[in-house]
Amino acid sequence: MKLRLTDQPRKFHIRDGNITISDHGKIELNADEMVSFVTASGRECDFTAKKWGYYPTSSLNSRMKKEGFKTALVKNPDGKININVVEEDRIGEFDEYLKSHEFPPKVVCWLDELTLEEVQKIEKALLSA
Repeated sequence: MKLRLTDQPRKFHIRDGNITISDHGKIELNADEMVSFVTASGRECDFTAKKWGYYPTSSLNSRMKKEGFKTALVKNPDGKININVVEEDRIGEFDEYLKSHEFPPKVVCWLDELTLEEVQKIEKALLSA
């Protein structure tokens, strides 16, 4: 693993300058290395490197739920798709964040709530398309 933190974070604005993001650096993981991101409340979300890419979260319907997270598939009005990981007791704040946009993104579904049957239906629909 290589960790490259900056003394002075790069700052940039999004959403018409309403939000400032601070970029603190980079983490380079080798295959089968993991880093855990920890919220102020102590919940952990793991990010694991593989030879072929990344697991950006632990299992959505098991470990993430046990850690107190919900995972949303979100579509922006401009067609961009994101996965948002939300602390379950902060969903109200997440909803307010979505509503604060001039053209609000929409939660397509909560991925952690999908049943195996629903996932199989999605899989079948996609494979037959």
